[in-house]
This record gives sequence, C-alpha cells and structure tokens, in this order.
Amino acid sequence: MSESTLPVTANGHSPEWTPDSWRPKPIKQCPEYPDQTALSKSLAELQRLPPIVHPKEITRLKALLRDVARGEAFLLQGGDCAELFDYCEQGAIESKIKLLLQMSLVLIWGADKRVVRIGRMAGQYAKPRSSPMEMLDGKMVPSFRGDILNGFHPDERELDPARLVKAYHHSSATLNYIRAAISSGIADLHRPLDWGLGHVRDPVLKAKYSEAVNFLTDMLRFMHTIGADKNEKLDTVDLFTSHEGLLLEYEQALTRLLDNPAHAPCSTTTKAKEYYNTSAHFLWIGDRTRQIDGAHVEFFRGITNPIGVKVGPTTPADDLLALLRTLNPSREAGKITLITRYGAAKVADLLPAHIRAVEDSEYTRTVVWQCDPMHGNTQSVSGGIKTRAFSDIFSELQQTLRIHKEQRSYLGGVHLELTGDAVTECLGGSEGLDEDDLSTNYTSFCDPRLNEKQALELTFLVADHYRNERMEAAAAKAKV
Repeated sequence: MSESTLPVTANGHSPEWTPDSWRPKPIKQCPEYPDQTALSKSLAELQRLPPIVHPKEITRLKALLRDVARGEAFLLQGGDCAELFDYCEQGAIESKIKLLLQMSLVLIWGADKRVVRIGRMAGQYAKPRSSPMEMLDGKMVPSFRGDILNGFHPDERELDPARLVKAYHHSSATLNYIRAAISSGIADLHRPLDWGLGHVRDPVLKAKYSEAVNFLTDMLRFMHTIGADKNEKLDTVDLFTSHEGLLLEYEQALTRLLDNPAHAPCSTTTKAKEYYNTSAHFLWIGDRTRQIDGAHVEFFRGITNPIGVKVGPTTPADDLLALLRTLNPSREAGKITLITRYGAAKVADLLPAHIRAVEDSEYTRTVVWQCDPMHGNTQSVSGGIKTRAFSDIFSELQQTLRIHKEQRSYLGGVHLELTGDAVTECLGGSEGLDEDDLSTNYTSFCDPRLNEKQALELTFLVADHYRNERMEAAAAKAKV
C-alpha cells in the first residue's frame, strides 16, 4: 500500500505515524554527526525543555490561514535567509518587526483585507546546501549549513551537536523579545512611521507611493481626531514565527503530544490531543526535501501545525496532488501553503499548470498560494558574489499576480527574504544599486536579501494590483 493511500483516522493522520516514523525513510540534507553520544545528549536536553510556542498560537494561525485560503486575508511572510545567532539582539529584531508592520499597512491599503504576518525569525538557523564542501580563502572546507549545525568561520565548520541547544535558546530569546516589544507598543499605529521616499528616483513611481503614504497618514490622523484610535487592537499585532523544517532530529525533539485548543467535547473531527511541533508556529518543506516517499514528508504529515511546501521548476504537477493527499488528507482549508519559486523566465510556463492541477481537484480553494520571487532568481556576478536583480524579483511577482488573475485563483501571499537594515545585496530597485554597490554593505552569510526600501517597493506592487482590481470591480458594478 502506498504512503498516500494509507488508512486515516478522524484527524486525518495515518495510524502508523509517530514522531520518529521518518527515520527509516530516505532523507536528503541530513547531517552526519561524528559524535553520536554528544548528539544524544543534546536531543535529550531539547526533549526536556518547554515548548517554544503554544498550541493555542498555532491554532490561531491555522484559523487565520483558513481565511487566506478563502481569499479573505493576505499572508505576508519575510525575514532572513539564514538567521544567525548574532541576530538575536534588540536592534535586528525591532527593525524586522517595524518593516513587516510597514509592509502590512501598505497591503491593507491596497488589498482592503486583513494581513497575516509571519516572520522568518526565531529559528531559521539551518540552510540546505548543494554541495557538502565549498571554497573559502583558497581552501576547501565543509559548507556553512547554518548556525544550528556549524559556524561560518573556517575553524567552526565541524558539525557540533551543542548548537542544537544553542538554537533553542536563541529562538526562545528572540521570540520572547518579539512578544515583549509588541506588548510594549512597538506596533502601535499611533506612532509615526518613517515613510521617507527620497530614495525613489522614478517620478511616476514616487507619485504612486506618495498617494498610498498620504492615504495611510491621513487615515491615522482622522482616526485620532475622532477618537477611533483608542481601540487596543491598534496598539498590537499578531506576529508568528516560521522556519524551514530541515533538521528533523531537532524538529522531532520539540514535537509534543499536547491538548488541542480547538477540541470540543462533542466534536467528531478533532482529537483532545494532537502532535504539535513547538519549535515554530509555521514550518515549510524545502524544494530539495519534498520527496513523496522521503523522511521530511513523512514527518510533516503527522504534525498539527500549518505547513508550507516549496514548489519549483522540478515539481511535476502530479506531485502536487500526491503531496496534498499525503500532508492534508482531510482537505483542511489553510493547512497547506504552496510557496511557488520558479524564476522570472519560467513562471509563465510552469505556474498555470500547477494552479490547474490543484484548483481542478478536490483541493480547490483549500491551499494558500504564496509567491516566493527570490529563490528562482539568484545569480553570481564578478568575484562569485551571489545576488538577485530586483527587476527579476519584481517580474516574477508581477507575472504571478497576472497568472492567478487569469486562472481565477487567488494569490494569497508573498514570501520574501528581507532585512530591516540598509544592506546592498540585491541589484536595482529605485535606488539603482549596481555591482559596484554590492560591497557597500553586503552582510548576508548565505543568500542576498532585499533591504527595507526594496521590500517596500514590492509591497506597493502587490497593493497596487489588488487596489486596481477593486476599482475595476466597482466600476463594473456601477455600470450594471
């Protein structure tokens, strides 16, 4: 009997699933620790420590993503490519919170929908690599695989199981400060935001951005005038955490059988206890590890969390349905987010068939379609520096919006590698960054990220698209 046709229980899980049933399966990107005794010690410590996130928070996110799948909300997900332990400090955390808030306000203006915010924060410490070795300072060394596995410096490249516990503590500290900052008013909409547009050189683009900024500032000023800004909901926001669930030993150690907050005593569709991965609210399976019969899919099919799946040029349309039937046999709306990442040159050829495979099946209107315009557009320039052209990122997102409109499906979100710092890692944008500018402030230890200005520009693209759709719909209704 194939994995996708296993009998299922009331909650949609195969009875054979356990948190360690992934271990006999073939696995990609799996580290081979030389010291198994040290590994066992670290995993035992992780199993003893309390959950990082609570089931009630995971359940709330699932409800919000259900709204996204139904076209009633929009998902904004963003953060670092490879989060470092060093990013666990006040300034780095606050800059990302503020940027995600600013982006979400623009999306609310354009799409006229609630925005669900998920940070690539508090756990994005592991990165898949194409090769186990890389050249550094003229010498071949083990590849840097993220702070949870090894260090960037040449003398830290050996796999160290103690880093698993360090990752737990850095994730916990990051999430603790996120919660503290939000509850203390960092997301308070009464506070003025920096909407400076001096970097925008294109006068047409600047006029368009200024229209949105003026609308938002006027709206907040009007609400203050009439006293409508005293609602406590304007003082705070939800911000959930996410990372790629790459390192299954770590994920298993933080998976617990816990009370299900959504369970009702008379319910026949939910169980009193469910397995929750408490390392984050949302986890995704990468493009390199989404094999139907592989260890990662086996692990993810048993956890209650909402799950993302990266979809790329090597994804057959048939695999999408097999993945959905394995990961979400009960067809729960919002359970699965399909994160498309093709590259600007390939999206028009590949995305329509993927949309039709899903939307013409029993899974229509159950998935969240999310565009990741970053990963398919990576290139190397002189000196071997990895970068991405803003024009390619912009193009893939623009094409994705158009294709979803043509296919009568709903692009419910964007997934961006970004930072709140003024880095110079992606070419172009309204600042006109070129190759010579990359060395000005290139700080990523893995893939290039959008800076705060480039991230806002993409947000305006999405907002403008949905604003135009609303205006067209209103005009058509008025004619009738």
